[in-house]
Amino acid sequence: MSELLGQLNEPQREAAQCTEGPVMIIAGAGSGKTRTLTYRIAHLIEKGVDPYRILALTFTNKAAGEMKERIIKLVGSEARNIWMGTFHSVFARVLRADGDKLGYTNSFTIYDTDDQKAAIKQIVKQLNLDPKAYKPSYVLGRISMAKSNLIGPKDYMENPEIYQTDQDAKRPAVGQIYQMYDQRLHNSNAMDFDDLLFNMNILLRDFPDVLLKYQQRFNYIMVDEYQDTNYAQYLIVKKLAARHQNICVVGDDAQSIYAFRGANIQNIFNFKRDYPQMKLFKLEQNYRSTKTIVNAANSIIGHNRDQIQKELWSDNAEGNRIRLMRCADERDEGNRVADAIQDTRIGQDAEYRDFAILYRQNSLSRAVEDSLRRSNIPYRIYQGISFYGRKEVKDALSYMRLAVNPHDDESLVRIINFPARGIGQTTMDKIRVAASDNDISIWTVLENIQDFGLGLNSGLMQKIVDFVFMIKRFEAQVPTVDAFTLAKQIVYASGIIKALREADEPDMAERIDNIDELLNGVQEFCEDEEALTEESEPTEIRNDSDGSVREFRRLDEFLQQVLLYTSEDKDKDKDADKVSLMTIHAAKGLEFPYVFVVGMEEQLFPSFLASSRAEMEEERRLFYVAVTRAEKQVTLSYAQTRFNNGQRTGGEVSRFVEEIDEKYIESPRRQPTMPSGLWYIGKPQPTVKKKPQPTFVQRGPAVPNNPAQISAIMPGMKVQHEKFGIGKVLAIEGTADSRKATVFFEGGVGNKQLMLKFAKLTIIEG
Repeated sequence: MSELLGQLNEPQREAAQCTEGPVMIIAGAGSGKTRTLTYRIAHLIEKGVDPYRILALTFTNKAAGEMKERIIKLVGSEARNIWMGTFHSVFARVLRADGDKLGYTNSFTIYDTDDQKAAIKQIVKQLNLDPKAYKPSYVLGRISMAKSNLIGPKDYMENPEIYQTDQDAKRPAVGQIYQMYDQRLHNSNAMDFDDLLFNMNILLRDFPDVLLKYQQRFNYIMVDEYQDTNYAQYLIVKKLAARHQNICVVGDDAQSIYAFRGANIQNIFNFKRDYPQMKLFKLEQNYRSTKTIVNAANSIIGHNRDQIQKELWSDNAEGNRIRLMRCADERDEGNRVADAIQDTRIGQDAEYRDFAILYRQNSLSRAVEDSLRRSNIPYRIYQGISFYGRKEVKDALSYMRLAVNPHDDESLVRIINFPARGIGQTTMDKIRVAASDNDISIWTVLENIQDFGLGLNSGLMQKIVDFVFMIKRFEAQVPTVDAFTLAKQIVYASGIIKALREADEPDMAERIDNIDELLNGVQEFCEDEEALTEESEPTEIRNDSDGSVREFRRLDEFLQQVLLYTSEDKDKDKDADKVSLMTIHAAKGLEFPYVFVVGMEEQLFPSFLASSRAEMEEERRLFYVAVTRAEKQVTLSYAQTRFNNGQRTGGEVSRFVEEIDEKYIESPRRQPTMPSGLWYIGKPQPTVKKKPQPTFVQRGPAVPNNPAQISAIMPGMKVQHEKFGIGKVLAIEGTADSRKATVFFEGGVGNKQLMLKFAKLTIIEG
């Protein structure tokens, strides 16, 4: 045994020294996969294999760079000659050498997304098609799907099933656009990213001499993260390895979480079918996590039917059991996470960088971010941006800021033509000059547009007048309408929601979710019983019709709160001592001593979009990835109620939590309902401050928070709510634990739809 391989454990060493023939290495989470692959390549070079004949394919340039540097440290600078990189970078190198056979020169251009969209827009215009029906994002999505499945323009147009799909979508010209787009790329000596895989397949398929050339060159082929390969990548690797069969794939089916990007988990499942003589090695010792975390992860993934059997184990300490936090709502969840971070940091002498907060979807970060800011806990969004820094959120906030202060030039310039209303850059340049020459705001120019003689046509002048009228209408309501009502009106009346829906972008649903989450934050601010800042006291307004007085929070108060939060959110130092926030997809490959997974509720995680068994199993693999990111402690949290589209809805704990073996949870999952409805394992029940309630005569029994007794409330009854006051039940829907009541409350509150199990209504009159 070489001295080099002596640094590996036995299973790693066996996998690294087996260099001949097809090999599959199933590497469990934290089992030293990268180390094994690195030493395997170093061992080949130590044996005398020319690095130039080794091909190593990864999924990120960072992974390739780090691995190559490690190999150089082990065997010297000759390792620089390894063909190592991402699929796209390596195949671009091949196509620059041999792409002339497909009609390209070695200086071909690679189109980015903006280039692609510009080309599609020009083609749609040339064909005189409806630009709303043939949006670039939709068309490019269809073209990308075709290329990933090696379907060219001609095959696309001749495939009756594909044609019928486009017909049903009322976009029958997609095939024609694809054909013209492909021709335009060729005429421009250009490829897009999908072409790098598509054309590599064509090159190897149609030119046997080129295939033979690279089969002879690459005596040894290694593929990292094989479970994430798509059909095009799978075929390329299979063709290149066909001559020598010295192919080694490394991966973990339990961490296959990228089906939405085209990854096909069947590639790793079918490796034995493709290579019957393959040798299988399993890396099952986890070096990252405690025994409890590893065992809990095993109990989670054990519920999947489709998997390669393995049993992770750890020689680390037993460790703490998994904590489960049941929270009243998303704000309570954020506060408890922030408290737990501070407690652990002090108690365990930890740093902020030791903590990660993971979530299934980006919109869940909003309440957590708010709580971290309130607690002065520094954080960063990993592979993403702060909730309040996301484009759609900034657009909505810009409209709200204009309603409060129309002279805010930065906000005005940002949204005056979003959604598009025909006020283009040339017009704005003229308006800017007029404002600068007269030392006034852009808004002042817009308000008096007829006086400036800018040479604008009547149609454009009317668009500006309409925009000014809309903003003034919002402005007039700031002193008289509560923040949530006005904010909701702004995002709909401005056309932001309509524009996002019509954009047909791949992330359209998530962007709309972020707007909804922003509105949820405004609603939460309005309903908060305690002032969030000393200056943010509720405003009183008198109802002219009956003289009653009610309290509400204004939009300018909410924006002040957001401004105070976001003004400190400018630190770009990724190495700073900060808590990391990220989606679980972004967390793959990372590790942290302490991991929180928030939003562990049905419909959120697993996602409500997961309808088939295969989709549900991928969701479970995603949860497995989340849990196995932790070294010392995992904390799961879920909210009993959460704002959704401005309405508070009830939630139940995720089935994935229920699937964890009971002995790995810190305390039993089901506890008696506490008076406040809150429960936090290992922490005293907090005292909840309440406002003094008005005096009234109770004529009936209070209805407990008990599913067996909430059936006492019926339509027509007069009820008392601790916050909304006296109201009349108008309607009841649902059954048992899911009963909802529509109640009209007096004093200008109006109709509210309440989940009875959370409402704590008192019957006044039957």
